[in-house]
Amino acid sequence: MDTLKVRDAKDVEAAVRAAIAGDQPLEIIGHGSKRLIGQPMATNAVLDLSALNAVTSYEPNELIITVQAGAPLSDVLSLIDSKNQQFAFEPMNTSMLLGTPDIGTIGGMIGAGLAGPRRIKAGGARDHLLGAHAVSGFGDSFKAGGRVVKNVTGYDLCKLLAGSWGTLAVMTEVTLKVMPRPESERTLVLRGLDDVSANKAMTAALGSPFDVSGAAHVPNSVFRADTGGVGDLGSVQAAVTLLRLEGITGSASHRAGALAKLLAPFGSAEIVEDAASAAIWSSVRDIRPFAANGSLGAWPVWRIACPPASGGVLGERLARDTGGDVIYDWGGGLIWAALPPKPDAQAALVRQRAEEASGHATLIRASEEVRRNVDVFHPQAGGLAALGERVRQSFDPKNILNRGRMLRGAAA
Repeated sequence: MDTLKVRDAKDVEAAVRAAIAGDQPLEIIGHGSKRLIGQPMATNAVLDLSALNAVTSYEPNELIITVQAGAPLSDVLSLIDSKNQQFAFEPMNTSMLLGTPDIGTIGGMIGAGLAGPRRIKAGGARDHLLGAHAVSGFGDSFKAGGRVVKNVTGYDLCKLLAGSWGTLAVMTEVTLKVMPRPESERTLVLRGLDDVSANKAMTAALGSPFDVSGAAHVPNSVFRADTGGVGDLGSVQAAVTLLRLEGITGSASHRAGALAKLLAPFGSAEIVEDAASAAIWSSVRDIRPFAANGSLGAWPVWRIACPPASGGVLGERLARDTGGDVIYDWGGGLIWAALPPKPDAQAALVRQRAEEASGHATLIRASEEVRRNVDVFHPQAGGLAALGERVRQSFDPKNILNRGRMLRGAAA
């Protein structure tokens, strides 16, 4: 396979134009940490952005950072952490789930758009993307957005790039909003609730005035896996429902106590503080109980988004019908499901259950053979699919960029 290593945006333009001229689709990668997600692509050329790894500008006082797309995410996180700042949407680290090295990039973070537990409060990656420089499938550079929050007149094109999996344009540089890291955090732990009761407790917490920034539930069956983080809570026999509060120390402590009283009908809550709390949410964010090197590492993993109030019933039915395990995040609005291996990863059943709950399901981890034979991304209704295709064609009319990654059969 040919690998084209670019040095700057001009190189990217030249590579895309050459690909257009030769009708040669390109696989776009930073370090390739998420190559195992999506439909297998038919290409023999890789556009490698790893050399675009500079932090162009960082202004902590203005809460913005501009960085090239190939910059390692871990390095950028360390940089902003040194200034007590963070990406508030908590980008997921997929390395443990996929069994790949921890080499994700900023471009991959935006292209995947996989936000963590704080999504319910802070929004997703697209909400923190202020601007982007990219090269379209025409081989032309363009700029969208800017360096301040209120900079948009007309269409906010950079938002389309978040979650597009590299199918619209090749990002070369992005500007992101950063936020101060909370001084302290507290996690309330309720034990022994079933999925539906936990869903009700999370709904009550999120509807309270106590500014909950994380709401997750880990059923007891999950503790048979190698959990790390979550498993440190003690008993492996009881499910745990987790609720996070962040802020200055006095406020976080007061709100945690008040929320514990509000949730008393669901049981007595333990309170875990700071470093121990952070370890728990890191495990939830990265779905470590389903890690590739754990006891469920050979099982396909689905990511199901649904209305939060429907999550408990949906997850409980899915686990019962498949014999799999589920983890709930976003107050029940996000379900991670690890299912016993089958040739189709039980796609028909998963999608049926998700659609019954007005949700959608994405197959995040599976073998190449399985991903080749099932739809990795949830099939869209006719009108929505046609609109999506029109958007894609407006960016990449010859389908040069990551051809077939999001639509089965499109790689042919």
